[in-house]
Amino acid sequence: MSDNDKNDASDKHPEAGEKRLREELPEEVPATPAEASDAQALDVGAAVAGEGTEPSLTGRQRLGKGLWPPRVTRAQLIVALLLFGLGFGLAVQVASTSDNDGALRGARQEDLVRILDELDDRTQRLEDEKRGLEDQRTELENSSDQAEEARKQTVEKERQLGILAGTVAAQGPGITLTIEDTKGTVEADMLLDAIQELRAAGAEAIQVNGVRVVAGTFLADEDGGGVSVDGNKIDAPYRFKVIGKPQDLEPALNIPGGVVQTLEKEQATVTVERADKIVVDALRAAKQPDYARSSSQ
Repeated sequence: MSDNDKNDASDKHPEAGEKRLREELPEEVPATPAEASDAQALDVGAAVAGEGTEPSLTGRQRLGKGLWPPRVTRAQLIVALLLFGLGFGLAVQVASTSDNDGALRGARQEDLVRILDELDDRTQRLEDEKRGLEDQRTELENSSDQAEEARKQTVEKERQLGILAGTVAAQGPGITLTIEDTKGTVEADMLLDAIQELRAAGAEAIQVNGVRVVAGTFLADEDGGGVSVDGNKIDAPYRFKVIGKPQDLEPALNIPGGVVQTLEKEQATVTVERADKIVVDALRAAKQPDYARSSSQ
């Protein structure tokens, strides 16, 4: 049969043509496991050979490659800023503490003893005040005539508050502080430091050049020299009349780095004199409140 005849037969009978082609083609031989393993080994070897062409890196080179360029996240940046702020705050605090302690480190032994004595005296004053208040409470609780006892304590408290408010005159032991300012270098803040130091030492009444010092007193520098106290201009020399315990008031002014040393650095002359009787007679007018009323009414 010729090829044309075979083709014609294949077109007419497709199944026969497909069978004939299967018979003419060689059978497919499956790959053995050994051959498959060899093929995979060749692929792996090629991959390894390809990788092997790259140069190997040392440990130090790998570390440097991982650190640079730096990869900073937002969280790491915030933490770094917080740590910087904390360190800066600690440095400022340490520097401030060192400045405050510098005067005490350079102080003499007798000056340190005097400072400790002053602190002990302040503590004792607070303890005495606490004990006095407790005694008043006990008297009110145990008194047979509580109304009369309460009235007496009210009158005494009114007198004490009048002294503090500057509405009544006062007398008692204390000191006189005189500041000579021939150079005109003493300013209002220096006098205010003296007042605050005296108050901290237990001063109960203070008068400066005829002006009563109270809780709301303010000082300011005047144009052309001088200082004003609550709007009243005063000129040097500045004389403080102070009622309190002289043994506490004078050492408070003479502590190392205190009021006296500061004023002397400004070329002012400071004199402190103790006295058994100091009269503070400058008065303040009692101010009538506009809105506040006693809750007992």
